Amino acid sequence: MNFSSLLKTLFLSLFFLGTINAQNSNQLIIFHAGSLTVPFEKIISGFKKENPGVEVLKEIAGSRECARKISELKKPCDIFASADYMVIDQLLIPQYADWNLKFATNEMAIVYTDKSRRAKEINQKNWFDILLDKNISVGRADPNADPCGYRTILTMKLAEIYYNKKGLAEKLIKKDQEYIRPKEVDLLALLEEGELDYIFLYRSVAEQHGLKFLLLPDKINMKKSELEDYYKQISVELNGKKPGEKISQEGSSMVYGVTIPKNSPNPALAKKFIQYLMNKEKGLKVMQEFGQPTVVPSVCDAYNKLPDDLKKYALKKK
Repeated sequence: MNFSSLLKTLFLSLFFLGTINAQNSNQLIIFHAGSLTVPFEKIISGFKKENPGVEVLKEIAGSRECARKISELKKPCDIFASADYMVIDQLLIPQYADWNLKFATNEMAIVYTDKSRRAKEINQKNWFDILLDKNISVGRADPNADPCGYRTILTMKLAEIYYNKKGLAEKLIKKDQEYIRPKEVDLLALLEEGELDYIFLYRSVAEQHGLKFLLLPDKINMKKSELEDYYKQISVELNGKKPGEKISQEGSSMVYGVTIPKNSPNPALAKKFIQYLMNKEKGLKVMQEFGQPTVVPSVCDAYNKLPDDLKKYALKKK
């Protein structure tokens, strides 16, 4: 190969590498909870309009499953938005992420359709009797894959206390185990097709899909931060970071969290997305529109590790 051919080959190689880097600099990989599917679709669309040329790759799964894709499978991820901020604390910090910003809330509800058996009867006083009816089919999410799954079990345990029905939680947990799915949105098709009569689901998802839902008392639905100590009296055992390890998940008010994992291929663009998400006139406005009240700013345990330009979305722990 002569000198001019060598220069040409080198130039083409550098050009090719530069093109790849340019493409990668405009690519954003987002892992998010299934319950964020509808609002995030609109938020991502708005972000792309403000940032022409950005390509967003999404992976939607239960929040604990998303976290394990980062920690165990080492999959690249720029943004991880979890239905429970504690998933980030428990499974990613400090090895795979430094910090965690809280941004929205939700509440548990019992969701159904016009086709659901006994739909005209169900209310706050009899829902558990109807769900235990052997002719009624009930679905829920996997507690080890999805916060909605363990929140369902916590809801059942809180209901046992609230209604003073000893053994209620165990009866509800044992029923219809064949209808446990990896994430809560997997249950929607089964409900809409009539294979399931009722599912435990977030209120926001029910509203977004135009489904009927029964609101539960505040001492059961886990939406009130003022009842944090009350919710903490119950817990559920979940798989931990390592195989065979178990952790205890206490009851708590529902708060969503978001982080930029340490393995982020594009942290600069990820930070721009967080700023869009946390903007009251942009991302947070969409969250409100789709039935998820926002909690920005909230206390951040790792406030000192937050990038300086993200600290305005958090409060320092006293």
